[in-house]
Amino acid sequence: MELSVKEPSSSTPKVPGRTGVLIVNLGTPDSPSVPDVRKYLREFLMDGRVIDIPFIPRFLLVNGIIAPFRAPKSAKVYREVWTENGSPLKYYGQVVERELQKVLGDAYVVKLAMRYQNPGIDAGLAAFQQLGLTEIVVVPFFPQYASATTGSVYEKVMEVVSGWQIIPRIEFINSFLDHPKFIEGFRQLGRKYMSEQTYDHYVFSYHGLPERQIYKGDVTKQVCKLGSCCDSLHAMNQYCYRAQCFETTRRLVRALGIPEGKYTTCFQSRLGKDPWIQPYTEEVVKELPKKGIKSVLAFSPAFVADCLETTIEVGEEYKELFEKHGGERWQLVESLNDSPLWIETLADLVKS
Repeated sequence: MELSVKEPSSSTPKVPGRTGVLIVNLGTPDSPSVPDVRKYLREFLMDGRVIDIPFIPRFLLVNGIIAPFRAPKSAKVYREVWTENGSPLKYYGQVVERELQKVLGDAYVVKLAMRYQNPGIDAGLAAFQQLGLTEIVVVPFFPQYASATTGSVYEKVMEVVSGWQIIPRIEFINSFLDHPKFIEGFRQLGRKYMSEQTYDHYVFSYHGLPERQIYKGDVTKQVCKLGSCCDSLHAMNQYCYRAQCFETTRRLVRALGIPEGKYTTCFQSRLGKDPWIQPYTEEVVKELPKKGIKSVLAFSPAFVADCLETTIEVGEEYKELFEKHGGERWQLVESLNDSPLWIETLADLVKS
């Protein structure tokens, strides 16, 4: 028996392919009230990739100690960073969502999501599910890969789509610390301040992680020493967060023309008593005035939007600490926020 296949008519309409673009930042409380901050902390810190200890001790630690006692203090700080537009991290995300949609055009559908709280990843993906998309591109807003950030976004996306009957092609952006426009964005911001005055030293402060998370990432158990192994980025440490941070600094230093010996890479936001990756920003800041350094230009290249960790921690708390120990001028370089180069960076990442 011979089968014949009917060729589609040239007049048969073709459905144009569309790509969903899910841009994801860490998250923010819905408001700076204590209950909303407590809710945010509980969701954030109960993530097993953030506090990577067994569930029961993690549950007791977060719900019995951290969330109840830290929420009132954190709420006070969130009120300082809150603006008339709400959380700056969420506000800039919404602006980027609109601007990126304009740049990418009708062949793409851009949705903003937060890993924790609102708008959620599940809501963004649910919207995509109704649109018959050709593929989905997930862009975590973290320049350097870490299990606690990018890895957590991956896990949440896969958890949501695992329940779908039809799963479209999904692409994940792993990191973008070496993207030329990302580097150029921070270079332009830095040069703005460097053109106004000369600085004695430059600090590149990144969010910290417990040392154990870095060691866990070294599946060979032979590469990671948390020392000179981060002096270059290569095949065996390409996904190491600490190594990626040092590589980001090297690229920015070259772009800005900063001489050797006039900059420091360090890590902030320690939590708990376990050792975190070093050097600690707090300790670096205390020591700088003792070396005769009176003026510092500080960068936060792990953050693409201003938030509590940049505006308050680096911009205000470290400034006070620097001045307390004899420093005279501490200037924070703002994040990329909604700058045109940041939008161009994202468009390149999506289209590539």
